Amino acid sequence: MGNIKKENLENIPQSTSGIETQWQTEITTLLPNLLYPSESDEPLEWIKIPQPYIFPLKISDLMEYFSFPEGILIEEILVENFWLPVVTIEDWYEEEEKQHVEQFLHLKSLVESQLKNFQAFRVGQTEIDLYLLGQTANETWAGLKTKLIET
Repeated sequence: MGNIKKENLENIPQSTSGIETQWQTEITTLLPNLLYPSESDEPLEWIKIPQPYIFPLKISDLMEYFSFPEGILIEEILVENFWLPVVTIEDWYEEEEKQHVEQFLHLKSLVESQLKNFQAFRVGQTEIDLYLLGQTANETWAGLKTKLIET
């Protein structure tokens, strides 16, 4: 125990001890049962951006990381607009739709408890990639991606 010095502790690799893996596994377990509504209901996927871009993410950061083609329409949207279509219960919803809203609310709560500095982006026209991204504890980015069809 004699060699525990501050400089030795600083060189020990950081460990997530399974905590980060646990909540990500819980998120990815929820996703197969959820479809994001648009003209074509689409699945959601969990994505990671391992590069530590500083907050706020810029459109140029997305262009660089995802290698989007030059001239593609990319716009930042309100984070609330990502969630609004999936966490709002309509008067006409049957029990199954209400259960889907509950699952999306659980997903939202889980994502918000583990990420910070959220941003949402729409990429493209007609077939739009929709991203909800936030920073992880180690300052990298992760989040949800889906597709919207708007004709």
